[in-house]
Amino acid sequence: MTKDEKYIARCIQLALNGKCNAAPNPMVGAVIVHNDTIIGEGYHIRCGEAHAEVNAIRSVKDESLLKESTIYVSLEPCSHYGKTPPCADLIINKGIPKVVVGCMDPFSLVAGRGIQKMRDAGIDVTVGVLEEECRQLIHRFITFHTLQRPFITLKWAESADGFIDLNRTGGHPYIFSSPLSSMIVHKRRAEHVGILVGRKTALLDNPSLTTRSWYGKNPIRMVIDKDLTLPEHLSLFDGSTPTIVFTRKADAPTRAQIEYILLDFDRDILPQIMEVLYQKKLQSLMVEGGSILLQSFIDAGCWDEAYIEQSEDRLGDGVKAPTLTGIYDFLTKMNKKTFIIILLWKHLKHLLRLLLAFSVFLSFFRKHVVVESFHSIHCFLWHQIQSQLVCLFPRNKGSMSVYSYNPLILRPFHSLC
Repeated sequence: MTKDEKYIARCIQLALNGKCNAAPNPMVGAVIVHNDTIIGEGYHIRCGEAHAEVNAIRSVKDESLLKESTIYVSLEPCSHYGKTPPCADLIINKGIPKVVVGCMDPFSLVAGRGIQKMRDAGIDVTVGVLEEECRQLIHRFITFHTLQRPFITLKWAESADGFIDLNRTGGHPYIFSSPLSSMIVHKRRAEHVGILVGRKTALLDNPSLTTRSWYGKNPIRMVIDKDLTLPEHLSLFDGSTPTIVFTRKADAPTRAQIEYILLDFDRDILPQIMEVLYQKKLQSLMVEGGSILLQSFIDAGCWDEAYIEQSEDRLGDGVKAPTLTGIYDFLTKMNKKTFIIILLWKHLKHLLRLLLAFSVFLSFFRKHVVVESFHSIHCFLWHQIQSQLVCLFPRNKGSMSVYSYNPLILRPFHSLC
């Protein structure tokens, strides 16, 4: 790893602190280095507040050192006036002589303009250090601005024999999750702006779709209710969190925190929903069911990531789990990268075995996988550890897998970290 890569890696590490609050802005980290010593660093904490470069410069105690320093930024500094002034102008005004950028900004108002502005001012600008990792960091932002739709994550839990629930008309859903895996799901919810379910899931499961098991903001809840037949007592309509109902009925009632959006159900509704969410600038969407809705996203190729919890329990019969059709052919075509299927260890009886897992997985990587960076190893191992911890619970032993379908996600296997 070169010196520039080391400091850009630190930028990525810092940027991840803004994962739940930076949207719709991208996660960005910045580091200021003087004579091989970090004298300032920062990240974009929250949309509407100071950008990473501003926070890094503010953290420098002796600003006279800036004229002899290098600023490292995971994403190209902005050059336009938004809610905050341009960061490129700040870097120029502070007299920082060198800038190292991880990747260019895909946003049309920036897209190379920040880099050109700094170069025109005589600043030495290097672009493309750990570019793949930096693009991976903002894959949701890139997806939103290039595909003009939210980044879509599909999520479901299934039995060992491929069912997501029993056939039922009432009662409670079959619980596959352990306390830990449930907490991780709520963490994932906190990382998404919106969450969508179908009418049948809302009626039979009565989900609240909140982040009650994880600290974080609740996503905007969404449900498809064609004829407005869902009862008012459901948790979705409790007024605690903003909720969107997609319907064809124009005479919708007025309820607190609930917005009704008309769709043409004589046409495919998925493109219509994507257009609505794009116009509302909602960059990420988690789809939690049911099976028909999930499969419709898969069949349309309208998804980017699938988060699947696989239980060892067997139901024998019930509602069939969605099928990720065509994923292997797609990933084979995608830059000819190898799609890696990780078979997670099961029946882990002692926490001590996690230590052994480290050496085993490192050995596996050396033999079978080309590792692009230390960050790749860290994410993979962390995913495995989380999966094994789930297995430590005596009930509902299982594993968690995450598959990526988006060509903008440069690694076909996307970890939980």
